[in-house]
Amino acid sequence: MTAEIAKNVHWVGVADWALRKFHGHELSTHRGTTYNAYLILDEKKALVDTVWTPFQDQLIENIRAVINPAELDYVVANHSEIDHAGGLDAVLRYAPKATVVVSKRGMSSVKGHFHKDWNFKSVVTGDRIRLGRNELVFVEAPMLHWPDSMFTYLTGLNVLMPNDAFGQHYATSARFNDHVDQTALYEEALKYYANILTPFSALVAKKIEEILALGLPVDMIAPSHGVIWRDNPLQIVEKYRDWAAQTPQKSTVIIYDTMWEGTRRMAEAIGDGLAAKGVPYRIFHAATSDRNDVITEVFKAKAVLLGSPTFNKGLLPTLWPILADLKGLSFKNKTGAAFGTYGWSGESLAILEKHLQDCGIPIAAPGVRAMWQPGGEDLQKCARLGEQVAETILGG
Repeated sequence: MTAEIAKNVHWVGVADWALRKFHGHELSTHRGTTYNAYLILDEKKALVDTVWTPFQDQLIENIRAVINPAELDYVVANHSEIDHAGGLDAVLRYAPKATVVVSKRGMSSVKGHFHKDWNFKSVVTGDRIRLGRNELVFVEAPMLHWPDSMFTYLTGLNVLMPNDAFGQHYATSARFNDHVDQTALYEEALKYYANILTPFSALVAKKIEEILALGLPVDMIAPSHGVIWRDNPLQIVEKYRDWAAQTPQKSTVIIYDTMWEGTRRMAEAIGDGLAAKGVPYRIFHAATSDRNDVITEVFKAKAVLLGSPTFNKGLLPTLWPILADLKGLSFKNKTGAAFGTYGWSGESLAILEKHLQDCGIPIAAPGVRAMWQPGGEDLQKCARLGEQVAETILGG
């Protein structure tokens, strides 16, 4: 089903209601997603972005519901990742005369994915393509979130099509931000930012300022995932500006795994210490919690505390994916601490503290180790650790 989102601009994308894992199995998508593609009708016809390959036939049907695909003059690939560019091959079989518009770096990445000798046109920031009454204007956006990423802007109707920026993994029957649940919308927008764009926050802030400096009026922001921002569309730009600053809430996330509940009891005692100082916290069992949801909470919080018993001179394996994310996402403005139980060798505490430091997260207070099961004195030390972390948070 298609939808006209602005005069002569049609959404011809696909809602993927069943999707629960994305980027292979790296990102959870509890609410599914959409792959948004936009068909622009003028003297020249342009398609901006396509869909993931399994949905390419539906994309062709959607285009055909509006025009004959052979009428396409331009196909813009803002980004070569397959969830957006996967339908290129199918579209160009039906529109062999169309020009494929890519960023300079997209010349390499699109060819690298498809190995086709299509009629390419590379563009840089400020380049324009006249469609007739209106023009397409291009803005390079490297590392938001791939080197080849760019934004496409439609003059006249003032529609910004920024590909992955400002999107959400959110499948709905509605197309616009004012037609969906606002809590769910911002949960998914923040989760998307925290898990994908956090390491590029400095570039996000710079790109936002660059776009605003162009003075282009923006009446609609149409990303390639989720709903389209038409009601106060710049609200999501302001949110991105806030998120890029990585100013945390005065709260704590405690992440642990346990074999015989000792480390869990330590986590809860630390929580008691935080609560005694008035600092809210959340506790996540790494083995049973959704990793991306945990990371979203870490993004919001000031402090992250990590706990594990010593296992094979190391950590319980369920913690390592989260630890890898902590390092790869390059969180700023955090503090941390560690804790754990052990039986004989006890390496886990030092490993966790070193990992925090390697992530650029300073240690708020020395960690707590408990041999075998934590006793009353051990749990008191844990509560005191919570209080010390709280004091760091409240004093910062």
